[in-house]
Amino acid sequence: MTGGGNHTYLLVGGAGDAALVDAGVGHPQHLASLDAELSARRATLTRVLATHGHRDHVEGAPVLARRYPTATFSKFPWSEQDARWAVVWSPLADGESIAVAGTTLVALHTPGHSPDHLAFWHEATRTAFTGDLVIGGASVMIHSTGGGSLAGYLASLRRLIRLEPTTLFPAHGPVIKDPVVTLTRTIEHRLMREQQVMAALGAGHDTVETITRAVYESLSPELVPAAAENVRAHLDKLEADGQAFCDDERWRLRRSSE
Repeated sequence: MTGGGNHTYLLVGGAGDAALVDAGVGHPQHLASLDAELSARRATLTRVLATHGHRDHVEGAPVLARRYPTATFSKFPWSEQDARWAVVWSPLADGESIAVAGTTLVALHTPGHSPDHLAFWHEATRTAFTGDLVIGGASVMIHSTGGGSLAGYLASLRRLIRLEPTTLFPAHGPVIKDPVVTLTRTIEHRLMREQQVMAALGAGHDTVETITRAVYESLSPELVPAAAENVRAHLDKLEADGQAFCDDERWRLRRSSE
């Protein structure tokens, strides 16, 4: 699901204040590396910015809070998830400027993968820390049963394209050096999947399970649940667009006369 694991990014300012983008999971090696880097730079961790509330991004927050008691923890609110972690979250709003590590980031609400997802935009360098918004060479799961939205996701990708970024720092996979190309291809991939879902519906597949098998051929068993989440997200979008409907848990295309 996460490939080689998940990244956190440490930003250190000239005055020795430091901010961490995403909290990780509290792995001892990650904590040791963070301690060593802060010590080498004579810096103090003052802020932790979470891109969203999925466990691989915030599970380490309580450990960091105990280790760095003066640090502030911030994210876009998602009450049902935020309450799972023993941390006082400082809420961030869309468009809010955040003074960290001697510079300024802007919180961009980019829902879709999750309802609380943020990207952190650095205008001076036209770069962004993008969490799970995009992964180079792979697709992102739209967690439809956990508040995800495909329509929201596509809108978030288009919002970032309009900023014309030069570099993206994702939570998984390599740094993205061709952001507009990668973001555009991600949109095209999702629209291609939408056509495949519609074709599966047209061929008589009418449940999430059978549509998933039709669309995602030869998929590793451990990835089937994530693929099913994406299919649900596509079906929800098609229903909202008036192109499909669900009747007694059976999905069908909506004909123009219906």
